Amino acid sequence: MVPVKRLCLSAILLVAAAMPAYAHAGIGTTSSFIVGFTHPLSGLDHMTVMLAVGLWAALKGGKAIWVWPAAFVGVMLAGGAFGMLHVPLPFVEPGILASVVALGLLVALAVDLPVSAGVAIIGLFALFHGHAHGMEVPENAGGLEYMAGFAVATVLLHAIGIAAGLSLGLRFRGMARIAGAACAAIGVGLAFGVV
Repeated sequence: MVPVKRLCLSAILLVAAAMPAYAHAGIGTTSSFIVGFTHPLSGLDHMTVMLAVGLWAALKGGKAIWVWPAAFVGVMLAGGAFGMLHVPLPFVEPGILASVVALGLLVALAVDLPVSAGVAIIGLFALFHGHAHGMEVPENAGGLEYMAGFAVATVLLHAIGIAAGLSLGLRFRGMARIAGAACAAIGVGLAFGVV
């Protein structure tokens, strides 16, 4: 069983390492489901945050496994609606970069917070992610298909993080924490333009 666990973690790390970090630059059209679905897979910031939420939820266990990812998706969609309505939100890009570092550190340090505190942290970061993508939707496009695609991809990335965290279990908990540290390092690299 160990080779499957290692293979799963290796695949996640390889996929994350292979993705370019050019999110939030208005890349391409934002009016279709498929573009929305592929968008979280096109930037390192997206992938690492989504996987980190899943890993952290798996480390916490219990109802956090479904509450934290659900909170992220729900608040992300609300943030997307605010963005499409052009409701201003300060510090969106710094908030997104902070989410990569902070969530990576929460996983790396296996921080055990109450589920409600995790919802608050995850929700704040989800608001930034959603708002950025809502702002990218042109005014002449509804953007609902795009946001639906983005939400589905986000759920899948959360599920991969949860599956990886659960498959590593208590015996290999350190590997999940190493993945969290890698996430935080990626966030620092993105912040300084190194990655």
